[in-house]
Order: sequence, then C-alpha cells, then structure tokens
Amino acid sequence: MSTFVPSSNDTNRKWYVVDASGKTLGRLASGAARVLSGKNSTQYTPYIDTGDHVIVINCEKIVLTGLKSQQKLYRRYTGYPGGLREEEFVKLLARRPEAIVEQAIKGMLPKTKMGRQMATKLKVYKGDKHPHDAQMPEPLVVSA
Repeated sequence: MSTFVPSSNDTNRKWYVVDASGKTLGRLASGAARVLSGKNSTQYTPYIDTGDHVIVINCEKIVLTGLKSQQKLYRRYTGYPGGLREEEFVKLLARRPEAIVEQAIKGMLPKTKMGRQMATKLKVYKGDKHPHDAQMPEPLVVSA
C-alpha cells in the first residue's frame, strides 16, 4: 500500500469568513494562519500549499489584552538612512486596521515562497461587507 501524496491540483479549496469583532488579535491570527497553511486539513503536506482562503471582516473591532494597545509599536523602514518610522497601535488602528490584522497573520506563516503564496489567500476588510459572496464562505470559529 502506498502513501497518498496530494498535488496542488487535487486540493479543493474552501472559503472561510471570520468576524474579528471582539476577538483577540493573536488568537485570531493563529487560527487564520492554521487554515491558510492547510494544517486543519487531512491532506496537509508540509511542502505543498493545501490551505484554504480566509476572509476577515470587522478588523477595526479587534482587541488586545492588557496594556498592549498603549505600548505596541509598528515599525517600518523606508530604505533611506534614518528612515525608521514608528506608529502606535491606536493610530494605525484608526488609519489602516487591515494592516494590523494582515501583519499579524502573515507573521505566523512560513517566511518562504510558499508562505507568500499562502498569504495571497488572505482577504481582510473593514466593516462587515466583502465582495466574496459568490464563493459562499463558511463561518470559521476562532477562539476568543
């Protein structure tokens, strides 16, 4: 008897939707990263992208525990000398809440070509509307 090894053509990708309102950022990100990498599937293979699509809505209603909302900083480098930019969590949440959720989830994916490919299956939206109704996404339960 031989071992079944799925190919990327054999995978039937599902669509999941996650409502982020009232959810903790890290718990939401780890649950979404697990689905994106395919670890929730029985066909999981480490070197093949067998993950599903994830849609995150209401990302502006994400919460952090403790004092992290006042202390957390997001840094990016512009590429120029002295070009390190810092932004507080509260300000970034008001300006671009999608970036917070995307960065948290992408940080939990592999840092390889396949990890970047997995990240393309992530869609994050502010508000409760998304343009993926035709894919009939199923609700994904992530622990609070």
